[in-house]
Amino acid sequence: MTTITLESLTKDYPTRRAVDDVSFDIHGGEIFGFVGSNGAGKTTTMRMMLGVTAPTSGRVLLDGAPITAENRSQFGYMPEERGLYPKMHVHDQLVYLARLHGTDRDRAEANATMWEERLSISHYRDDTVEALSLGNQQRVQLASALTHDPTALVLDEPFSGLDPLAVESMSATLRQKADEGLPVLFSSHQLELVEKLCDRVGILSNGSLVACGTIAQLRANAPARTEFGGSASACETVRREAHAAGLQVTEHGDGLLVDGAPEDPRVARLATVALEASGLTRFARYDEPLSLMYRSVVDVSPATPAETEPTPKRRWWKKGGAR
Repeated sequence: MTTITLESLTKDYPTRRAVDDVSFDIHGGEIFGFVGSNGAGKTTTMRMMLGVTAPTSGRVLLDGAPITAENRSQFGYMPEERGLYPKMHVHDQLVYLARLHGTDRDRAEANATMWEERLSISHYRDDTVEALSLGNQQRVQLASALTHDPTALVLDEPFSGLDPLAVESMSATLRQKADEGLPVLFSSHQLELVEKLCDRVGILSNGSLVACGTIAQLRANAPARTEFGGSASACETVRREAHAAGLQVTEHGDGLLVDGAPEDPRVARLATVALEASGLTRFARYDEPLSLMYRSVVDVSPATPAETEPTPKRRWWKKGGAR
């Protein structure tokens, strides 16, 4: 299967470094989620992958060899800002864009019709793009990235502006293309969706890759916490004993989170004491959601990358972390 490798990609502008020594792989058959704050360097990185922007240093490899313009022409790319012709009819536009990628007319016509049906835009095929809602324009843009039978997908904020049904449809499409063996990369600010859909995740902060791996790998390297639940008296017992043991406690729904793994003797003792007091109903390792893991490694200060050097962050997983 195809593997795309980013090797020490760096992009400098006159006043700032937008991307700083970013390296990771995207394997055929997987969906790779690319997340980071606005201005973190995600779009610049994707543009370097596609050859839209030249890197200051570093390179992009395809199956271990330097990528070529011909290779890139077979990728499906979906920019964050819509790249469609607003006054052109949907079907004509999909066929035209597929033809630009070298697809013969019959195949382009058949593929355009297929993706119009799959993405529920077939009844808009004779409408101009500008006449469509933003969500349907987004569906057309995804179709335009698929109609030429791409060998890889690179999608910048593909779920932006979509309703829940459209998100479900697009998610299923990306999963299908990955299952067919394509490497799929997309960026998104919807971290719950990234956690649910992606096989691996890369987190970018101030131009640097600060975490990369599967959700399980990132979670395993995150600080362990234990969830306690039960009656008010049981939770109060846990809170009191945790403070006495010097353990950090935070509120979590109708229960508590205590710093430390369940097998930590100090944490296990809290469960024993709470059980003796009765009313303890939950004692388990807390599975950190991606949103909290993200906040712990991303610089959320108001300073911009143009004005400051990137803040060093603890890396949870080596660059290009395991598949």
